[in-house]
Amino acid sequence: MSSDPWGRVDETGTVYVRTADGEQVVGSWQAGSPEEALAYFERKYEGLVVEIGLLERRVRTTDLSAKDAQAAIDHLREQVDAHHAVGDLGALRARLDKLVETVEARREERKAQRAKQSDEARHAKEALVVEAEELAQSEQWRSAGERLRALVDTWKGLPRLDRKSDDELWHRFSHARSAFSKRRKAHFAQLDAQREDARKIKEKLVAEAEALSNSTDWGPTAARYRELMADWKAAGRAQREHEDDLWNRFRGAQDVFFAARSTIFAERDAEQAENLKLKEELAGEAEKLLPVTDLKAARSAFRSINERWEAIGHVPREARPKIEGRMHAVERAIQESEEAEWRRTNPEARARAAGLTGQLQAAVDKLKGQIEQARAAGNTAKAEKLEKELEGRQALLDQALKGLQEFGG
Repeated sequence: MSSDPWGRVDETGTVYVRTADGEQVVGSWQAGSPEEALAYFERKYEGLVVEIGLLERRVRTTDLSAKDAQAAIDHLREQVDAHHAVGDLGALRARLDKLVETVEARREERKAQRAKQSDEARHAKEALVVEAEELAQSEQWRSAGERLRALVDTWKGLPRLDRKSDDELWHRFSHARSAFSKRRKAHFAQLDAQREDARKIKEKLVAEAEALSNSTDWGPTAARYRELMADWKAAGRAQREHEDDLWNRFRGAQDVFFAARSTIFAERDAEQAENLKLKEELAGEAEKLLPVTDLKAARSAFRSINERWEAIGHVPREARPKIEGRMHAVERAIQESEEAEWRRTNPEARARAAGLTGQLQAAVDKLKGQIEQARAAGNTAKAEKLEKELEGRQALLDQALKGLQEFGG
């Protein structure tokens, strides 16, 4: 008979294991000594210890499912309960019980985690749907389209919800994308139509611009080109493949016209600059006629200067007021001399001036006599009143005498 703390072998070769419920038969051993029998069943116990340890490690460190873990526990428990090993079987049962608790705790933890992930996925998908529905109303066609494509990729990376919820959210998400695509398609169809209209309008503008490019009617043609440019801008853009070509033709036609005009204007400016020099010389010649001493000679000389002036032609617009002002000043001075001469030699005007002077002189002489009489009579008040009247008449007489002198005295 042989024994150890957890088992024994009796005389018949029967092997027992000690448990809390008493001894349990492990098996029968006839092939060798009792020590070998105990050693054999102790190795079986060590094997169970190793397997339980491995399972504990798997449960702790891997994503072993609760179902598979429980099946493994049940399998080991069957082996422990079969009492085919010698050792502390109660300790193994306790470890298996503890492992069951661990697996159950992991199950609840994973359940809570899945619920949390599901809730997060629901909120994430709801946020994607809300953003997609907002983007469906956008007119930022490129950026909104790119964002919607990115939302699809994000959606695909999220966990599925329960079928009903997932389908409902996907339906809203898909509907928003379809609505955006429909609006974008309609927008670009309208844009294509507008660009086709713009192309037709611009082709007409190009045709007119090319027809005007050789015009020499500088002012009206330049004004028409400005109108054509305004019409071009108002027409909008044509299709990309037509826009650049039409613009190059339109701009090219304008360039031909304005280059020709610039050449002509440059020649005209040079000619007018030369005309200005000539007119400045004539203005200087005319100004030498002043002051007028010989009216007849001045009038003849100015007439000759003016004839040469008129033959010269245009000067630059900005110089015209000044140079013409100089000639007009000389012309006005000669006219004033003519008017003065006419007044001096006009018999009727001279007679009227002489008559007025005589009347005023008689009135002054009369007043002087009345003043002397009043003073002789001692009537000072009357004398003073008459003196004031005399002052006024004397002033008129002085003015009349000055006018009479203009007629040669």
